[in-house]
Amino acid sequence: MDGPCSSPSSSSAVVPSVDELLRRDQLRADEVQKRLSHNVGDDEANGPANSKVTQVNHLAKIKVELGSRKPAKTTASQLGIHPAATVGGGVGTGTLLPGVIQTVVLDTASDVPWVQCVPCPVPPCHPQTDTFYDPTNSGSYAAFSCSSAACRQLGPYANGCSNNQCQYKITYPDGSSTSGTYSSDLLTLNPTTMVNNFQFGCSHADQGGGIGFDTQTAGIMALGGGPESLISQTASTFGRTFSYCLPPTASYVGYFVLGSPGVASSTSRYVVTPLLRDNRSPATFYRVLLRAITVAGGGSTCRPCRSPAAARRCSTRARGVRSVKLPRVALVFDGGVVELDPSGILFDDCLAFAANRDDRMPVILGNVQQQTIEVLYDVDGGAVGFRRNAC
Repeated sequence: MDGPCSSPSSSSAVVPSVDELLRRDQLRADEVQKRLSHNVGDDEANGPANSKVTQVNHLAKIKVELGSRKPAKTTASQLGIHPAATVGGGVGTGTLLPGVIQTVVLDTASDVPWVQCVPCPVPPCHPQTDTFYDPTNSGSYAAFSCSSAACRQLGPYANGCSNNQCQYKITYPDGSSTSGTYSSDLLTLNPTTMVNNFQFGCSHADQGGGIGFDTQTAGIMALGGGPESLISQTASTFGRTFSYCLPPTASYVGYFVLGSPGVASSTSRYVVTPLLRDNRSPATFYRVLLRAITVAGGGSTCRPCRSPAAARRCSTRARGVRSVKLPRVALVFDGGVVELDPSGILFDDCLAFAANRDDRMPVILGNVQQQTIEVLYDVDGGAVGFRRNAC
């Protein structure tokens, strides 16, 4: 869960412990299950846009470019004009230079994208390797007014008004939060794919240690089903279809694609299962029906670790063993069976599954299990596809 490439963590970066990663995952799982469980326990698309994905500290990350710098007084031939600088839709036809590179976490359980913005003192902001995005240096930046449709659409993420600028705040299940000005700017996903007037949170304060708050990350790229997410914002261009493949380690490269072919035209390559429709659940989440988990071809009898401490004991017992032959583990969906890659079975020498506190709670398919598998979301087509050994 903790979901072009970011480089491996620098030697000076603080790497979260396994206990801390498990703690964060449990808090995130609790929040997702709470929102999903209700009262339980209390135009034709353009060509696809492709970005590289890496995993750093068990987070799936991509690099994007945000903003467009105002040029100094010089000729166009001297500027080496960026392709994104001359597109319309709010940027205009004047020459603008590239913006700043921002490393963001891909998160299918969030709706509002955000990055840290100047002014962003540390603390309450967190240090980051990337240059801080400064909206005053961008020729295409705009803050939404408090009366704008975009501001009214924020719903639970709205945080009042300041100097007639729309404010947002997102609080995560571990108590961490981000807040600032709801804004728009040019987003460049790759040299040929730009999103004009991309809506995002310009964070001037974030607190806590949630996903997106480490030094290798500037913020979060939200991929949920809500109206504020990247998927919804680009629906008229790419359709509500996207896919990704998460690499097993930081040494490998995966990919993220907007506007992938729908699963209807690719059923021979994918195991396809229907997306579940439930108007009672938040639009954020993508739900499918998991029928069973099989181990070595039979039903699962494994007993997952129930706490980070238990996981550490499990891990400690496994160390010192020269080799382990892993059984095949597969997920059984309506429509087919998806066998997990070996990297999706173990986490730090321990079984990469955790028990729900309540068997009635929804199961969460985290990013460890998804490693090396392309996951294709065809939202409008109502299906999800899985393709093994994709990265």
